[in-house]
Amino acid sequence: MKHIARLFFLSCVALTASALGGPVPELQPAPTPEEQNSRDIFEQDTTYTFRSGFYDDHDKFGHGNSLYNDVSYAHRFLITGNWYFRAGVEYERFDFDGTDNGLPDHLQTVHALLALEYVVHDHAGAGLEIDPGPYFESNITVDSIDVPWKLFVSFPLKKDKIFGVIGVGGSLYQNPIVAPGGGLIWLFTDKFRLEGVIPKPALVYNPS
Repeated sequence: MKHIARLFFLSCVALTASALGGPVPELQPAPTPEEQNSRDIFEQDTTYTFRSGFYDDHDKFGHGNSLYNDVSYAHRFLITGNWYFRAGVEYERFDFDGTDNGLPDHLQTVHALLALEYVVHDHAGAGLEIDPGPYFESNITVDSIDVPWKLFVSFPLKKDKIFGVIGVGGSLYQNPIVAPGGGLIWLFTDKFRLEGVIPKPALVYNPS
């Protein structure tokens, strides 16, 4: 009986729309999780820092300018639901200029990006990432190979606007070898957000 009543109602709507000369509305399926999330991710970042102080474990040992460049590309492979495997490559480089403070002229790395992530609206809400590869000045050696990693989860503080992030990360040559991290992510719009997350805060604009 319910099916007959529903069919009658839809028929009346269609006849009314035709009589008024308007089109019959078409029901559009809701977007699936994979349609809401980008598959190909390209990022580029350049940061110039003026007259910064450099510190070791004991005290300040110099100051100078620094230039940071970062370029990366990754692709998300859907596993199931909102779970993705992300794989890609990243190149990072620091250039230093200033007093004779013991720092090298530059440091660089080209490493893989491998991550298991839970992604909602193009943002990773939780994940485990490893970035294996050489981290070096000019020459790649066996000792330059490192495997940095991080494990994180986020939680809403204000629905669809502000999120807290807590996590932990480490690497073979890090001291201490494991350290906590965290912060806040503030979504101003779908394309513009503040990632106030230690150790790599950023103001991000995504034009796509």
